[in-house]
Amino acid sequence: MSRSATERILTAHSGDYEAMQALLAEHLPWIEQHVRRKLSKLLRRDGETQDFVQEAVLEVLREGPKFALENRDGFRSLLARIVENNLRDRYRHLFRECRDIRRQRAIPSDSVLVLDDAVRRVTEPPANAERGEREAWMNLAVEMLAPGDREVVRLRVWEGQQFAEIGRTLGLGEDAARKRYGRALPRLARKLEMLREGNWRQSLEE
Repeated sequence: MSRSATERILTAHSGDYEAMQALLAEHLPWIEQHVRRKLSKLLRRDGETQDFVQEAVLEVLREGPKFALENRDGFRSLLARIVENNLRDRYRHLFRECRDIRRQRAIPSDSVLVLDDAVRRVTEPPANAERGEREAWMNLAVEMLAPGDREVVRLRVWEGQQFAEIGRTLGLGEDAARKRYGRALPRLARKLEMLREGNWRQSLEE
């Protein structure tokens, strides 16, 4: 009996090498083509598109935010969004710092969001479920933000920068950085609400 897409994704997230490779073979060509269209100017600056995209896909699958979705187009579209974000970080010269912070603040490796309405849950030990679920939803919602919103949230929340420092990073004044962050928070809350309600298509809209 063939397994569902969700079961195959969960197996890959559990660390199964063959399942991970099968997932990569199924989705990498589509994600590479999608990312090439979205980030063609950036990708042309540095090596082969496929190598960088494959590296980014593997990083997302291994380090999260981890999720599963029965809808194939939905799963690869959400995964592609996170891959785009990782590649943008690379070209802002923040790739290594962002990667290290992701590892420090990562949700538990056995915590995986199942986004389908009928089976939506978090797969992790019961003792950690509540905290892990909050972190998992929030991490995924941040990745659904438009690039400018995600950047200011990342600098403030993931990197712990003060607004004066954020302003220097973004080429803004301190007050402007604070206002941008303030505007991003309601959008983050909305993205979080969309995902929790199963509206993954709407969450991808910027």
